[in-house]
Amino acid sequence: MIDRIQRAALSPAVQQQTIKPAEAQRAFSQFLKEAIQEVNKRQIQSDQLTMKLARGENVDLHNVMIASQKASVSLQLAIEVRNKVVEAYQEVMRMQV
Repeated sequence: MIDRIQRAALSPAVQQQTIKPAEAQRAFSQFLKEAIQEVNKRQIQSDQLTMKLARGENVDLHNVMIASQKASVSLQLAIEVRNKVVEAYQEVMRMQV
C-alpha cells in the first residue's frame, strides 16, 4: 500500500498542474478503491491460511503469522489514513470563508 502511495505521488498525473477537478476526483476514488481492495485481499488471505492451519492442513506456521501481520498492518494503516482524512475534513469545515 505504501508503494502505491509513492507511485501515485510520482505519477505524471500528479506532476501536471492542470488537472481538472473531476479527473482528480476519479483518480483519487480509484486509488482508494484499489487500496481498500488490497487490504481486503490481505485479510482474506490471512483468514484462509489461519483456517488451513486450524484444520491441520500442510501449511507453515511462519507463513500464517506473516500473512496475519501483513493484514494487521495494512488494516491499521487504512484506519490511520481514514482518521487523517476525517481530521482534515473537519479542519476544512471549521475554516471561515
